[in-house]
Amino acid sequence: MGVFVIVVAAGYGVAAGLLLPRAAYRLSVEPGEPWREHCPQGHPLRGWLGPARCRPPGSDGSGPAGSVPDGSVPDGSLPDGSVPDGSGAAHAYGPRAVLPAVLTAAVCALVAAAVGVRPEAAAYAGLAPLLVLLALVDRAVHRLPDVLTLPLAAGAAALLGIAALLPGAAGSWRLALLGGGALGAAYLVLHLINPAGMGLGDVKLALSLGVALGWYGWGVWASGAFLGLLYGSLYGLTLLLRGSVTRDQGFAFGPFMAAGALTGVLLGGFGA
Repeated sequence: MGVFVIVVAAGYGVAAGLLLPRAAYRLSVEPGEPWREHCPQGHPLRGWLGPARCRPPGSDGSGPAGSVPDGSVPDGSLPDGSVPDGSGAAHAYGPRAVLPAVLTAAVCALVAAAVGVRPEAAAYAGLAPLLVLLALVDRAVHRLPDVLTLPLAAGAAALLGIAALLPGAAGSWRLALLGGGALGAAYLVLHLINPAGMGLGDVKLALSLGVALGWYGWGVWASGAFLGLLYGSLYGLTLLLRGSVTRDQGFAFGPFMAAGALTGVLLGGFGA
């Protein structure tokens, strides 16, 4: 039964991860800029989910190949100032599908192996694709957009709340909510102390990670919170020693927060 659950979880992770590249590309913009609506060659993007591969106008019979995309200005340029190249060939853009598929599958499989058939496993696996998407965007533009962090926090609270009502649950929803508030408050203090080193996006991500960690109690919560800081600190120290960054330069901290929380959840799952 355990192997079957792990295989199913990994298959779900692969399927969900394959849908993330287009969303990662569209959301990877600087603060204040609109979400991307065109590929680098100027073709309009259709939808948010799917591979980051463009089939330009005319390739599906919807219009003449090389036609100017909707939303262009009279001189033929796009609203962001780029100019369509008129190419009718399919092309890739954004992250390749392999990375998010492998990452999401690995997270889901590890959660299934640690948590087993308990109801919280479905909650954690269901949130994994959104967490991987956040990591991809943060790594690309050092930004954790509200459109992802806030639904993740609400989803973590709601899904674990449902899990708490089902037989076999091994955690506490009350502690999960307290854990979310506590980790969010801790990161808010770090943000107020050093706004350049800890952004508000990290604070909002901490809400959902705290909920996930608090489910298994304060010991797991403390372990996951500490490991997230440790992973990020070690990475930053490595960059400094290699001369890749200076003390004033930042790096994407969200993926390390997520990695620390995942480690804590795995410890909690195996312990439970």
